Amino acid sequence: MKPTKDYSLIFLGVVAALFLGSFIVGSSVAVQGKEFPAIGPLPAVPVPPDNPMSKAKVELGKLLFFDPRLSGDASTSCASCHNPEAGWGDGGDLSRGYPGTQHWRNSQTILNSAFYKKLFWAGESPSLEAQAKSAATGNVAGNGDTMMMEERIRQIPQYVKMFRKVFGDKLPTIDDTWRAIAAFERTLVSNAKNVAFDRYMKGNKGALSASAKRGLALFQGKAACIQCHNGPLFSDESYHNLGVGKNEAFEEDPLRQITLRYQHLSRGVPEAVYRSADRDLGLYYTTKQKIDRGKFRTPSLREVKYTAPYMHNGVFFTLEEVIDFYNEGGGDDPGKSKLLKPLNLNDQEKKDLLAFLNALASDKPLLMKKPNLPPYAAMR
Repeated sequence: MKPTKDYSLIFLGVVAALFLGSFIVGSSVAVQGKEFPAIGPLPAVPVPPDNPMSKAKVELGKLLFFDPRLSGDASTSCASCHNPEAGWGDGGDLSRGYPGTQHWRNSQTILNSAFYKKLFWAGESPSLEAQAKSAATGNVAGNGDTMMMEERIRQIPQYVKMFRKVFGDKLPTIDDTWRAIAAFERTLVSNAKNVAFDRYMKGNKGALSASAKRGLALFQGKAACIQCHNGPLFSDESYHNLGVGKNEAFEEDPLRQITLRYQHLSRGVPEAVYRSADRDLGLYYTTKQKIDRGKFRTPSLREVKYTAPYMHNGVFFTLEEVIDFYNEGGGDDPGKSKLLKPLNLNDQEKKDLLAFLNALASDKPLLMKKPNLPPYAAMR
């Protein structure tokens, strides 16, 4: 969807060009001579051809999303770590993990995740379908056995009936389970009518406050946020090392240390790295390239008002902390991205940038009540 031309936005861009070194060019934004995809309203949700949407499939996927029987001990559902009341994350700095374990990363919101080309903090999963499987079966997430979970679903008459309606006259399969959950997740997107920024881009000049408009100019200019947070999703979907500090939980909690070392070992890092690494290595686990240590995917800024804590290890609990972090030029790490430099924002500019970030969220949080789950029944 192409955003309506907004001359007040163009004026702000010209002001930023004069004073901050950036300017708007067609469907892109230039910062210090480099062009980046322009921000704007979200397009239609992309749907893979092998998993078309339907009302019945979404209804089934919603039930499955909230059903803890899709886990090892039937205690952990998708919603356990992606709770609507916690911004569709779990509200903790590091995710709670499967009973008897402690997770190693922050539980990202799944709001607008339908637009990502890859899922998880380091892009380990290529689709929502694959992500659902990985989360439900992961040792420190759902810890479910696929055959056991499939048999549980087949022992629930209402599920059998719903699966046949959606996928044809056959027994439920675990792969169709992931397809249904993914279809439901593709409905969890921001509605432009409820987002001040989107209303502004569509021509409502009064949708943004004066402070938020100044924040928009800063976002595309002096603060240079758009270098990584660009396009309608406000994410370049690339990977960057920000120099984020360690979460102290890994120094204090034996279960966190076990999980961290398990991740190193299971992902096949060299023994020297396994023995010495004391933090999440991000993209390195996939590439095994030293240059990728500490790189994580740029998260979307949409709905960011509701999705604290922030960063891959949840070390920041407020947006003010995040702004201060970037204002100081990020953290201290030898592999830190060269894009990060001290911004020298004053107190008013930081407030304006915060006002703009808040305008990227819906007017009210996107909540949803847990549905009544269908019961088991003895086979006859």
